[in-house]
Amino acid sequence: MLSKGDDIAPIPGTKRVSRLEENAAADDVELTVEQLAKLDSLPPAVGGHHNEEQMRMIER
Repeated sequence: MLSKGDDIAPIPGTKRVSRLEENAAADDVELTVEQLAKLDSLPPAVGGHHNEEQMRMIER
């Protein structure tokens, strides 16, 4: 995500310090042009994240 531009910022959610540290360390990862191209070529995700009851709760 960070390679997509300066106007994009991930917002990770976590409950554990160890996961926060892991997420922050991801900023040091550098992917090759080939790796980025492979990720960009993946099909978009499909399917819902929430079930019907949850969607009603968030009024969608």
